[in-house]
Amino acid sequence: MKILLLGSGELGKEFVISAQRIGQTVIAVDSYENAPAMQVAHGFEVINMLDGEALDRIVAKHQPDFIVPEIEAIRTERFYDYEKQGITVVPSAKAANFTMNRKAIRDLAAKELGLKTANYRYATTAEELTKAVAEVGMPCVVKPLMSSSGKGQSTIKTESDIEKAWQYAVDGSRGDVVEVIVEAFVKFNSEITLLTVTQNNNPTLFCAPIGHRQERGDYQESWQPALISDKDLYEAQDMAEKVTEALGGAGLFGVEFFLADDGVYFSELSPRPHDTGMVTLAGTQNFNEFELHLRAILSLPIFEITLEKVGASAVILASENSENPSFTGIEKIAALPKTDFRIFGKPTSRPYRRMGVALVNDSLETPIDIVVEKAKKAAAQITVHP
Repeated sequence: MKILLLGSGELGKEFVISAQRIGQTVIAVDSYENAPAMQVAHGFEVINMLDGEALDRIVAKHQPDFIVPEIEAIRTERFYDYEKQGITVVPSAKAANFTMNRKAIRDLAAKELGLKTANYRYATTAEELTKAVAEVGMPCVVKPLMSSSGKGQSTIKTESDIEKAWQYAVDGSRGDVVEVIVEAFVKFNSEITLLTVTQNNNPTLFCAPIGHRQERGDYQESWQPALISDKDLYEAQDMAEKVTEALGGAGLFGVEFFLADDGVYFSELSPRPHDTGMVTLAGTQNFNEFELHLRAILSLPIFEITLEKVGASAVILASENSENPSFTGIEKIAALPKTDFRIFGKPTSRPYRRMGVALVNDSLETPIDIVVEKAKKAAAQITVHP
C-alpha cells in the first residue's frame, strides 16, 4: 500500500518506521525539507498544505491508497473529494476535518452527543473575547481553534490578561482561521489521554490511560498507567467510543479528559497518535501507539491491547535558536538501566522546541511516581547545543 503522510514531525517519523517494518510505502509531506519523517520515508514533498491546489497536485501525482494527516494546518475540506476518488482518508474525511478545528469537534461532543465539557464560547476579535470571558468567568483558558502542542494557549486570570491572551492566540494559531475558544476553568484533579483504537471489522479497543503534566500548554512528562477509578475509566471509555463512532473510520484517536470531583469532562481529540502516547515507545504495551494506528488503518485485526510494564516519557527541550543543533550526554542516558531515548532529528531548534524524549519502564508493581522521576532525570542527561 502507498501512504501519503501529511505532516512529518516526530510522531510521523515513528509511524513511518512502523509502516516500513511491514512493507508499506510512505511519502512524507511537510512545509520544510528534512523534516523528521522525511528522513525515513520512501519519498517526500515540500508544500504548503493549506494550499488546496498544491495538495491536489501531490495527491494526483502519487495516487496513494491512504492519506494520513499528522498535523492541523491542512486544507481538510479537500479530503471529502479524495474519499470520493476511492482514497481512504485516515481515520475518515469527517474525522480529519472536524478535529483539525476545535470548534467542530467541541460542538459535536457537547451539542450533538451531550458529553460533559467545560462551559465555552468562541471569539473572532479581541472585543468578542472580552465578552466571552465575561460570560464564562475567570479564570478561563483561551486556545486558537487551530493549533498544536499548546501553541497560543494561555490562562486569563484578570481583565488585564485579555488583550495579551488574544494576541498570543493569534500568533500561535495554525492555518488561516483567526478564532479562539474560551473555556471555563475546570477544577480538575488530573488529566488523561485515552488512546482509542477503532477498527473496520472488530471492536473498539482502549489502551491503559495515560497521565501527563503540561507547561506552556505542552506536555513535559507522560506516564502509563494513570491513576483513575474504575467508574471514571468506564465513563471516559464510553465518551471516547461515542465520539469516535460519530466521526467514523479506523485508526488510533488520542482522546483527552479532565478528571474532576464531579466526574469526567471531555476536553479534546486528535485523530492520530498523540504526543503523550510516546510513552508507549517505552514498551508499556504489546503494541505501541504507532503500530496500533497502522494496523487499524490496514484493517489488520488487533485481538487485544495489553499493559506489559509501567512507563514514563520526559521531553528533551532546546533552549536556544539554532540552524544546526547538536547533542551531548547521549552516552550518559544510554548507560541508564531500563531507559531508552529518541532524538527526533529536527533540523533547527528554538526555545522550548521538543527535540527528543527519554523513555523509562519498570515492572507493573513499581510506583508510577518513581518511574516518572527516573524519566525526568534521564532527559536531563541530554543537552541541546546551538
